[in-house]
Amino acid sequence: MTLTSEPLARTTGDTLSVQQLNGRIGASLSGVRLSGDLDPATVAAIRAALLQHKVVFFRGQHHLDDDSHATFAELLGTLTTAHPTVNTGSAKVLRVTANRGMAANAWHTDVSFVDRVPAISVLRPVTLPEYGGNTVWANTVAAYDALPAPLKALVDNLWAVHTNSYDYAQRDEEHDEPDANYSRADFAATPLETRHPVVHVHPETGERALLLGNFVKGFEGFNHTESVQLFNLLQNRIQKLENTIRWQWQPGDVAMWDNRATQHYAVADFDTCPREMRRITVSGDVPVSIGGERSVMLKGDSAVYARLDSLIS
Repeated sequence: MTLTSEPLARTTGDTLSVQQLNGRIGASLSGVRLSGDLDPATVAAIRAALLQHKVVFFRGQHHLDDDSHATFAELLGTLTTAHPTVNTGSAKVLRVTANRGMAANAWHTDVSFVDRVPAISVLRPVTLPEYGGNTVWANTVAAYDALPAPLKALVDNLWAVHTNSYDYAQRDEEHDEPDANYSRADFAATPLETRHPVVHVHPETGERALLLGNFVKGFEGFNHTESVQLFNLLQNRIQKLENTIRWQWQPGDVAMWDNRATQHYAVADFDTCPREMRRITVSGDVPVSIGGERSVMLKGDSAVYARLDSLIS
């Protein structure tokens, strides 16, 4: 089903169309040329589609460079720095580069090891492999909604510690370094740990979502063995195929996801082909539990990475 709005983008005269891709997650948006010049109605329509579908995709955005990528993302809110610990050479742009079959091949919510979990990530490819290199997203709201009542009773009051010592960019079992540009020491240069509710309330939609992924170090009240078993039980619920969408990248694509309601996984199936992506991130709020308690940093400080500005004017 295609939902077509009234003409929105005054700079192009185009019409924004939203094509739902899966039952629980994902939509393709067309009829808009992304830039920092989009009018407020267009931006609001894009944001509404994002909140509904959790991840949205745009084709044919070949005109974007780092600057225009950033000016578009900034329409959605205050931008974070590129990464809390890595010196990327850019204030806002994180280059995620692989040339030996490496990728972020672990399920994660971006930068969940800080208290100010990013709201939105905007990603575009610069170099794509000849084959493979897809990215998969999962809907953590749908995963929570589908939990049986006994599991909901457990997780509604459960807290977990997230740490960058488990940073997805380090989780490569076959190679010495996680990325062609950054070393393990770069990612772990500043120890960061945060206590998060396993279930948080989305600040814009009011939905309840699971906050997990492979930055989780353990659960409060459980020993290591128990934490591993509990993590696998819950994480497997998130990764169920019904909750996911897999995107096959093409040149000119842009993917934008609600980091507060999703996890994602970059598939390392492209052998030694080069792959480079550029990510720009919109600041988010501190997660809040069902009971109204906020996440707390246990190690480090995220103030330099992200400002706690309101996301909605």
